[in-house]
Amino acid sequence: MSTTRPYSPGDRGPEPSGASGASEGDVPGSGEPGGGGAPAPGTGVPASAPASAAVAGGRQVRRLTFDDQSGVVPLARDFTRQALYAWGWLPSATADQRAAAEDVLLVVSELVTNACLHAEGPDELSITCDRKVIRLEVSDRGAGQPAPRTPHRAGRPGGHGMFIVQRLCLDWGVVRTPGVAGKRVWAELGAPA
Repeated sequence: MSTTRPYSPGDRGPEPSGASGASEGDVPGSGEPGGGGAPAPGTGVPASAPASAAVAGGRQVRRLTFDDQSGVVPLARDFTRQALYAWGWLPSATADQRAAAEDVLLVVSELVTNACLHAEGPDELSITCDRKVIRLEVSDRGAGQPAPRTPHRAGRPGGHGMFIVQRLCLDWGVVRTPGVAGKRVWAELGAPA
């Protein structure tokens, strides 16, 4: 676990220049290459939700902005669920695959909830799928440094978010850009074998 390293030990580095927004052929706001328009059935993500998708070198990237949105935690979960369907993580054929998808949804909920509780709310959710790893990033304008509470007290309400993230993820951390307010909290989860 790392709270300072901006990238995982594999150090894939920053996103290529084409992956920062919608790729060619995308319709802004649809979240689907070529403009799909309608959300996946049962996802609850409105077609008008500000989102983008891009594919760069085998990496698939989706972004959701939270400009003046309410109900951002369920919105983030639904958006992530839609991405998991698009990338073949759902529907899951085995219990391990189902558990991996549920872990991704739980970590998204925890990261977005932390941005709501400890910052001024989330600005953006970015989801990157790189073969067997999903990287989640939630940006916010907060100055705080996320960390699991120690000692962890399982029987007490609250304070479990980053402990859950630490336990479920391959790695996680915080990225700050000098001279820019806020941060990006990232977490990476692996797919089942």
